[in-house]
Amino acid sequence: MKIIIFWLLLIVIFGLLTTNVFLYRELRKYYALLYNSQLDPIGLSYFQEATDQIARDKPTVVFYGDSRAAQWVAPQAGEYSFINRGIGNQTSAQVLLRFEEHIRPLQPDAIILQVCVNDLKTIPLFPESKDEIIAACENNIETIIQKSRALDSVVILTTVFPTSGNVPLARRLVWSDDVYEAIDRVNAFILDYQAEGVIVFDSAGILANSAGNVKSEYVFDLLHLNSAGYNALNSELLTILDNLTTAK
Repeated sequence: MKIIIFWLLLIVIFGLLTTNVFLYRELRKYYALLYNSQLDPIGLSYFQEATDQIARDKPTVVFYGDSRAAQWVAPQAGEYSFINRGIGNQTSAQVLLRFEEHIRPLQPDAIILQVCVNDLKTIPLFPESKDEIIAACENNIETIIQKSRALDSVVILTTVFPTSGNVPLARRLVWSDDVYEAIDRVNAFILDYQAEGVIVFDSAGILANSAGNVKSEYVFDLLHLNSAGYNALNSELLTILDNLTTAK
């Protein structure tokens, strides 16, 4: 009996140690993100390469936004010059604020915009501000579009990617169904958006299953796609770009 109790205690102690190590790593990761954001609030230290080295003999297409844009691997299409200006963990406000630094010098022909999930995932922490957070997303999208159109850039406005629906343990205390509702509301705004030089790209039409979640074959984690997911998006993206090129 004593041996059994000893082993049970050993298992409990090991479990507690493992949990504490996991929680420490998660806490350290989030503190690093927080302090990095404080040191460089809108990410102006990113992307130091000179713009005069960018190929100007073909249409310039820029992926712009948060980590979902940052991880978007450009399709294999030599007739376009693809540039990535996505930064992980950024809100739509941060993306907007760095437009002059990261987009204007490029004078892109097209901008692929993917933003807002980092705004909307904060709603469980600030439930009383849900409507304001959603409205801010919509206003920031509108302003980014206006700035892009002032450069005569076509905006390929992507809906906010769906999530996997499988919330990991580390996120469950800071997650709620309000996030899904907020994504739906922002996407309704995007899908209804109509303006010259703006093409709405419905990502869910490609990525989502019948339940509205990202198809399992496209999942990397709760918020992000794997390479197969981006390949699926790129098939439609190339069709849009080719139509734009033909129309000119």
